[in-house]
Amino acid sequence: MKEYKMRRGEHLDDRMPDLKGSVEEYFGEVSDTEEWEGHELYVVEDPDNPVFERIVAGAAEYGSKKDKLAVHFEERPAEDVIAEGNADAAADAVDAKNEFLLEATGRDAKSRRDSLKREVEDDAPDY
Repeated sequence: MKEYKMRRGEHLDDRMPDLKGSVEEYFGEVSDTEEWEGHELYVVEDPDNPVFERIVAGAAEYGSKKDKLAVHFEERPAEDVIAEGNADAAADAVDAKNEFLLEATGRDAKSRRDSLKREVEDDAPDY
């Protein structure tokens, strides 16, 4: 499960007031909810795109801190997707993930990568 921060000064509720509706718009019908570290997340068991096997997404609320977007994309093996003749779906899956994360966080893929790198650097032990 990955957690994504919003841009400075922005909140998930403002960017996606109907998070469940947005998840359904990008990935397919929400079929269930699942608890993860005390957060209730939406589950898409049968995503529209054949590349995805299952998607879990929702708000990770931390009380005094800003909410984060918690997301887990379970993808099928590339060989299986290609063997079924769904190679084009792979590009669509990447686009759907990036567009969803951009809309939710206000950060593009490069900005999200840079942020994750900084977090890893901050966690590195000092020698």
